[in-house]
Amino acid sequence: MSDPAIRRVTAVFDDWARAGRADGMERSHGPAARRAFARLELPDRPFRYLDVGCGSGYTVRWAADRLAALGGGGLAVGLDGSAEMIARSEALRGDRTATFLHADFPAHGASDVLVEGSFDAVFSMEVAYYLPDLHAGLTEVARLLRPGGRFACTVDFYGENPDSHSWPEELGVPMTLLGRAGWRAAFEAAGLAVVEQAQLRAPPGTAGGGWKESVGSLLTVGVRSGGGAEVPPAQA
Repeated sequence: MSDPAIRRVTAVFDDWARAGRADGMERSHGPAARRAFARLELPDRPFRYLDVGCGSGYTVRWAADRLAALGGGGLAVGLDGSAEMIARSEALRGDRTATFLHADFPAHGASDVLVEGSFDAVFSMEVAYYLPDLHAGLTEVARLLRPGGRFACTVDFYGENPDSHSWPEELGVPMTLLGRAGWRAAFEAAGLAVVEQAQLRAPPGTAGGGWKESVGSLLTVGVRSGGGAEVPPAQA
């Protein structure tokens, strides 16, 4: 909880949540997040799901609703370093069965929820580039996944999106800038085999002709190999 870079990032998100921007972020990120969420290929049985940097908890609610439709069981977890975002997640949870944790990542501390090799799917939307040690973060994702489990990571700040390159200076927080090849290499170095990488572009005319239409959000999907799990070939 003492890393100054993490503290600067969480302070920004606390401010955004207090200003009412959490719901706006859900609307803005929702279309790409829905497409990325589908790439997790969640099973038709109770599963364990984790959103790292869950914000207002919208993907956790999606996962909880899917588990309810399957008859219950499983686990839907959201983790965020921003106390204000976690408070918003709790407020929006309703009667869903979901767990929200206020903790940093990957240094989340001891937890009886974040158990090694226990998650079928891990998701991250617009968070991974904030991690001060990206390799440590991706390695922790691989540790938490079961063999064959999937990680869907989506970022808007990346090499092929030049409109995003000024964001660190504008926000006053450090970010890790990687292109498509860099994200693939980072996944592989952490023990995650990349099975898909795509730029999720908004349909023409839906985003005002900006970068969401021209280059879109970068999705990288990785699978934790091992345990005899078959890893499909990567897609361009």
